[in-house]
Amino acid sequence: MNRASAISRRTLLSRAAAVAAVSPFTVPAASARGDSAQATPNILLFTVDDMGGDSPGCFGGRADLTPAIDRLHRQGASFHRAHVPVAICQPSRSAMLTGRYPHRNGAEGFEPIRDDVPVLNDLLRPRGYLTGILGKAGHLTPVERFAWDLRADPADLGMGRNPARYAEAATTLFERAKAEGRPFFLMANAEDPHRPYHGSTAEQIGFTPEQRATMATPSRVYTPGEATVPGYLPDLPGIRQELSEYLSSARRADDTLAAVLAALETAGLTSSTIVIFMSDNGIAVPYAKANCYQHSTRTPLIIRWPGTTRPGHADHRHFVSTMDLFPLLCRAAGAQVPDGLDGRDLTPLLDGGSQTGRDSITTVFHQSASDTRYDMHGVHGPRWSYVWNAWSDGQATYQAENMSGLTWRAMVTAAATDPAVAERVTFYQHRVPEELYDLAQDPHALHNLAQDTRPETVAVLTAKRAALDTWLRDTGDPIHDRYPWRP
Repeated sequence: MNRASAISRRTLLSRAAAVAAVSPFTVPAASARGDSAQATPNILLFTVDDMGGDSPGCFGGRADLTPAIDRLHRQGASFHRAHVPVAICQPSRSAMLTGRYPHRNGAEGFEPIRDDVPVLNDLLRPRGYLTGILGKAGHLTPVERFAWDLRADPADLGMGRNPARYAEAATTLFERAKAEGRPFFLMANAEDPHRPYHGSTAEQIGFTPEQRATMATPSRVYTPGEATVPGYLPDLPGIRQELSEYLSSARRADDTLAAVLAALETAGLTSSTIVIFMSDNGIAVPYAKANCYQHSTRTPLIIRWPGTTRPGHADHRHFVSTMDLFPLLCRAAGAQVPDGLDGRDLTPLLDGGSQTGRDSITTVFHQSASDTRYDMHGVHGPRWSYVWNAWSDGQATYQAENMSGLTWRAMVTAAATDPAVAERVTFYQHRVPEELYDLAQDPHALHNLAQDTRPETVAVLTAKRAALDTWLRDTGDPIHDRYPWRP
């Protein structure tokens, strides 16, 4: 039997349906029930780690990669111009659960959210919500502020890579919510497709044999020949190898979503639950994660809200942010929406409506996982993409986790004999203060037009500079005074 078929999707779903009978997960004793608990919807927020915005089949990726995500896409509303505000895990999640940009919530890197900034759990708890988190609890700090009723860490979940264990833990929360007549908020965070990828040498090194034994085999495993190299990377054998491993891990993330949704269905809670799917940032390869390019921050956002979303609605027009989920969920739960948010409630868009002021989006980056500062800001619209690299001074060298895999090594090796790859390697390490890309002609952002002297390009650059200057001022960004192109 092919190893890829060792655990079929049918097996995963049947396991999910059976987990309610016996579970090692326990939930602490109930807190006081909110007065309106019965009237409020359940919330299932499912995140994947480091999945590119165009990886799912329904967002332009392989048609056979993500059947569960594609099914959810058909059932709910999808946003094809959705972005996270910052393309790195902890700051992205902190911004989402506060509705504020990193410099406004205190978590620019791996720091805790400021005490004076409300988090979503603060608003849901008085409404009677039972709260749970599966994986990534340490990426929302201070951990004690969230006061999760159920917490399962990666070791409880097959190192965050076992769909059946996710379903089992989710069922524990679902059943308690039913027993107590309370709504729930479950944040289920798959570790996939974060490195180390399935079948990689790094996986063998990064996990012990005992840990690997708890991890599930993806329901399909991909080969290098099946990988498609993004246009912002050179097509090299080492890159194809890593991307095939990424695809296998992405498939396991899809398996995990399928298992959790099956558990929700088995519990009889599908019709009363808002389901949200998203990735916390782009793929962990050069020119994607931990940067401010469009493919760094684009996320495959899907919302299924029974009775509210129009099934199969795909919004290709409006730019939305995952910070917008904060006010949406507050209002869905009947909670008071705090003042001072950067996110905007996107409820009017769920059934095909429109909103003004969604023709562009601003994204940020502050520091790498090693706490090194690389301040960047991006202003992205339908055609033009502008990036200000405040850190680029001709001497500083960029270094981040996205350079730790096979892709960067393959690029560095090829650069010794390929001038085009060498140019991309050097540019990535040092950048320039400004980047401007015409995505209509250059969708992979390969040709920087910031020095272009054509009148149309100069006019666009001037407008982008003005837009970023206004944003820096209006949001109180502390590095506004360093922006060289202030009026």
